[in-house]
Amino acid sequence: MRYHTDTRTVSGVRLVFVGGGSRGWAWKFMADLAAEPDMSGEVVLYDIDRAAADANVVIGNRIDALPEAVGRWRYRAADTLEQALEGADFVVLSFLPGTFDEMAVDVHLPERLGIWQSVGDTAGPGGMIRALRTLPMLADVARAVRDVCPDAWVVNYTNPMSLGVRMLYHVFPRIKAFGCCHEVFGTQKLLAAAVSEQLGIPEPPRRDIHVNVLGINHFTWFDQASYQGVDLFPVYRAFVDKYYETGFDEPDRNWANSSFDCAHRVKFDLFRRFGFIAAAGDRHLAEFLPGDEYLRDPETVRRWKFGLTSVDWRRADLRERQEKSRRLVSGEEPVVLEPSGEEGVLMMKAIAGLGRVVSNVNLPNAGQIPNLPREAVVETNAVFARDSVRPVLAGPMPENLLELTLPHVDNHERILRAVESCAREPVVRAFLHDPNTSAKCTDAETLRALVNDMIDGTAAYLPEGWRR
Repeated sequence: MRYHTDTRTVSGVRLVFVGGGSRGWAWKFMADLAAEPDMSGEVVLYDIDRAAADANVVIGNRIDALPEAVGRWRYRAADTLEQALEGADFVVLSFLPGTFDEMAVDVHLPERLGIWQSVGDTAGPGGMIRALRTLPMLADVARAVRDVCPDAWVVNYTNPMSLGVRMLYHVFPRIKAFGCCHEVFGTQKLLAAAVSEQLGIPEPPRRDIHVNVLGINHFTWFDQASYQGVDLFPVYRAFVDKYYETGFDEPDRNWANSSFDCAHRVKFDLFRRFGFIAAAGDRHLAEFLPGDEYLRDPETVRRWKFGLTSVDWRRADLRERQEKSRRLVSGEEPVVLEPSGEEGVLMMKAIAGLGRVVSNVNLPNAGQIPNLPREAVVETNAVFARDSVRPVLAGPMPENLLELTLPHVDNHERILRAVESCAREPVVRAFLHDPNTSAKCTDAETLRALVNDMIDGTAAYLPEGWRR
């Protein structure tokens, strides 16, 4: 590591942001850095859209100049990934594989078979086809890290998370990589609200809700939860009983095409069905389950009070963020510190030797969930300390949850094989074994036609071997 650490601060950190042209997430990450008084250094932005990265250099340096910015960071852009990685201490990955045209194929083409997807970036047809684009890009990153900065820590935010981290280790087994996701935080906040209401006390901070995390990304669960020694399962059960029908949110909200919010009714239903606390947003959870349940049709989705996030909504949101980027760069709009609520900077601070953090993280299974395959990437808590991330033993998944999870773990391996060989048949087999897809169609020829059309629709961002 190039940086210098004393007992209180760390300086000279070189942080590389791959996907550094991001409009939105990158700004919040910059704000997180600016709000951390004990770290400073340089941020190198790399993006295939160099103009977007250059714009974020301006925005990042404007954030750094704010009087309330207590972390000191200089921003610059790099022409190539290899140039960006030179001397890196931390590498943050957050990029969109392809464009919204490709995402429209992921999310909406399966609708011709009545297969509805509320996100389309992790599980189901959309998540699997997205993985065909994402994994080769992550393989390139892993090779570049291996060759240029093998001791750097790689922090992945790119979806599909489990398969993405799997590919990083598959290409470079010695890589020091982990995947970060905030979905668990939302459920901790929900439990904090339940504590406040059921126990009649002020709502506690999310981090004071202590949980045991186990599962795979976006399909995580708590089998233990407590606050100051109080078992929260009875508290949550009473909370679920109260809000099961209405949901815990705005009662008159139109859920027809919401962005990312939910009323938690899917979580409440899963708690009643399986006895454990589902720890992700309802939009994600629904996609891991049979498609004749929460995703039967748009009306069913509305009744469960979450949304089908359409690609048209995402396009409109991107146009707004592009315009905001223009205003921020020109100075028409002031930059402000808007922390993300993520813990990536806290994790890096601990790895740099300042303190110790326990948080949920995605890592290869070294036994932390003993009844899931060793090659799987799983999500559990981990301890972050000087130059180390040590996963916590979460224990075996309960049998009823294991049965729901294994089809997706098996599909991760099918998609990994497909990416390695540019072979379509493993993708067909994965579609046949996906719970959302197979609840709507079990005919192999029909699904093979869907797979072919989806791959052809995203071919511009796939390796040459996928061309028919």
